[in-house]
Amino acid sequence: MKKLSGLIALAVGVAFSALAGAQNISIATGGTGGVYYPLGGGVAAVLSKVPGMQATAEVTGGSVANMQLIGTGKPYIAFTQADAAIDALKGEDKFAGKPIPVRTIAVLYPNRMHVVSIEGTGVTKITDLKGKRVSTGSGGSATEVFGFRVIEAAGLDKDKDMRRERLGVAESVNALKDRKIDAFFWVGGLPTAAVTDLANSPGVKIRMIDIAHLVPEMEKKYGNIYVKDVIPQRMYNGMTADNQAATVTNLLAVHASMDDKTAYTIIKTLWEHRVDLVRVHAEAVNIKPENQRAANSSIPWHPAALKYFAEQGINVMGAGAAAAKVTDTGAKKVDKAAKK
Repeated sequence: MKKLSGLIALAVGVAFSALAGAQNISIATGGTGGVYYPLGGGVAAVLSKVPGMQATAEVTGGSVANMQLIGTGKPYIAFTQADAAIDALKGEDKFAGKPIPVRTIAVLYPNRMHVVSIEGTGVTKITDLKGKRVSTGSGGSATEVFGFRVIEAAGLDKDKDMRRERLGVAESVNALKDRKIDAFFWVGGLPTAAVTDLANSPGVKIRMIDIAHLVPEMEKKYGNIYVKDVIPQRMYNGMTADNQAATVTNLLAVHASMDDKTAYTIIKTLWEHRVDLVRVHAEAVNIKPENQRAANSSIPWHPAALKYFAEQGINVMGAGAAAAKVTDTGAKKVDKAAKK
């Protein structure tokens, strides 16, 4: 009996030690109405299958808040836009005087700027925002950063030319439905659930405002972070034409001090389970070998990510053609999952 009790005590002790030694990773995502949060939940679920690792997705204010969380030095993996990441690295704009040593471990998918209104507001083009009630995204978010730059490129003053609200995408949709605002900015993947909800609401006809023509003006001041893009007409109910949009790349980032073993395990696990991420959200189909290029990241890469991709035959620091020719053994599974 004493021997049995000893064995039980030993087993409990081993289990407790294993639990105590588990590596806890937090995934900094965004608001519940966007793509970061559900996709971040998928990332957490995949990483939590790794022995000794426990990951949890956190609701946050988005890219800027995520970079600030990275700056705490705690074990965070962050979803972020390339513009917020480079600002954090350089200590500029929202991070003035407080640079954060952030590193890329993967290029994710393009984030399209949505400038959204509805019929009856009098907003059909970007300059119509003058004198209107406009939400530019939650305070300190990358939507706000990007939105301010769009407004500036359009020749408008964000403080003088409009009555501005600072709402997340879900709150912006509700405010627009209730006619408390006339338009809102949101930068996210396709489709964004909250925008889909607005487009499908009875008695509402969505209007997507073109801004692609403003990209050259933004490039003059901020470099080639932003590119012209299209939100297809089929994306949201009620669209009458393709929306001429502007896009910024999404990155998965960590602190430069993250040890190589942990960073390597993270990117290896996620890369091998991309099909699981696609089942969470279709934007994960864009996590492709040809997109893992230095030119697509505004910040330096973590050496462990470079090591892993090199082992897969992906030359991150080389020409785009070199990466594009890589045989992606998981591509067929990823494409098949995306079509379901």
